[in-house]
Amino acid sequence: MNKIILIGNLTRDPESGSTQGGVNFTRFNIAVNRPFTNAAGERVADYFDVICWRQLAERCAKYLFKGSKVGINGSVQRRQYEDRDGVKRTSFDVVADEVEFLTPKNTSMGRDGMQGGYQPEEPHPISDMQPVDNDDLPF
Repeated sequence: MNKIILIGNLTRDPESGSTQGGVNFTRFNIAVNRPFTNAAGERVADYFDVICWRQLAERCAKYLFKGSKVGINGSVQRRQYEDRDGVKRTSFDVVADEVEFLTPKNTSMGRDGMQGGYQPEEPHPISDMQPVDNDDLPF
């Protein structure tokens, strides 16, 4: 079984293109924080290259940008290629089956990934609360 689930933030804006056969794809990289700090007390992140295809690629290209928080569900795929110097290289990509956009819609983040105008909803005042009779509860 080859399954991976990740939650992280884009490290740069997505890059889109299409294959010679006309299939759309979008590539991006995400940073995923480890749940612990290193010996120096610093938070460590792992970086993953992600690729998505077709309609999912179009949505990711349209709505994601550097700093966006995403949840990825997919698989890991090994890729071999030759670099510009003719050296054979191997890399591992996450092929996304699902991408969940986790940055709130009304968050105004710039292309530099810095948050700017997100205002959480105001909490409802306690005076708006209605008392509930325990006999009305379904449990």
